[in-house]
Amino acid sequence: MDRLTLRRPDDWHLHLRDGAMMRAVLPETTRHFARAIVMPNLVPPVVTGRDAAEYRDRILSAKPKGSKFRPLMTLYLTEETEVRDLRAAADIGLITAVKLYPAGATTNSASGVRDFTKVRRVLENMAQIGLPLCVHGEVTDPEIDIFDREAAFIERVLDPIRRDIPGLRVIMEHVTTSDAVDYVRSGGDDIAATITTHHLVINRNHILAGGIRPHYYCLPVAKRESHRRALVQAATSGDASFFLGTDSAPHTDAAKLQACGCAGCFTATNTLSILAEVFEAAGALDRLEAFTSLNGPAFYRLPVNDGTITLERGDSVTYPAAIDTEDGPVTVFDPGMPLHWRVRD
Repeated sequence: MDRLTLRRPDDWHLHLRDGAMMRAVLPETTRHFARAIVMPNLVPPVVTGRDAAEYRDRILSAKPKGSKFRPLMTLYLTEETEVRDLRAAADIGLITAVKLYPAGATTNSASGVRDFTKVRRVLENMAQIGLPLCVHGEVTDPEIDIFDREAAFIERVLDPIRRDIPGLRVIMEHVTTSDAVDYVRSGGDDIAATITTHHLVINRNHILAGGIRPHYYCLPVAKRESHRRALVQAATSGDASFFLGTDSAPHTDAAKLQACGCAGCFTATNTLSILAEVFEAAGALDRLEAFTSLNGPAFYRLPVNDGTITLERGDSVTYPAAIDTEDGPVTVFDPGMPLHWRVRD
């Protein structure tokens, strides 16, 4: 196969940031994706319906001329989130999901949840109206090894919440372990998971072996090779519980290349070419459309996109090494392998 046409894909987990950074990186997503779940962890975070409306308007004003890209907005769950405001935003279609960050788990998560009993009423209301909860699935207990924090989150936090609040629809975002894959597969119709492009390609050796490579450092951190293989198997299986959320997370090189560098891989630019290589290697190109374009809308109860994109296999495809912003360059994720699939609109 050297030509593949897909329904235009969506990105079910995306960081756009704000201001100059957003204006620089947004075209990298709108070029290929019709919609994206936009993360609310700005500074200050997007915590109210008004915040979400204002952020949406800034995104829409920054998108390239003629683009039909639609940002799907989220609220940042805090212990002070008001049920009335959340339901009002959901009722008018302003928000598509709510994002749960355990406090301190990742970039700009200081306003996240520490005491989960304080958000129970919000979660119960979300279950009533079918509003999905997007979860950053890691505990922040310093006694738990960073490579074990996803598995511990499932046991300590997520499974108890789902047992206490039946019908709550949950997306475990950017899963990184076979533990999470197994949990999602056994969890029924109310749970799904996004898988990132970079976690399908790298394991922890890419970050640490032979020297520290900051541009491969992300949270959740990449795990053992056995976990990466489990993610590839899940993504390429056709299982409707798994779909693409790139977690494309731009940071300037100055923020990445320092003593305490930021976590995140910027993959918006070359994601589809990388995914085609991964799926081709797995003998699963016929399942790429499900992962990028069908499974996500099904779980979010949204229509699939009308448009299509075509990928063609040929000579090696090159992408820019970095995207320039007013604040400095943002390095594009390097998959460490030749890419042969080119996106044609």
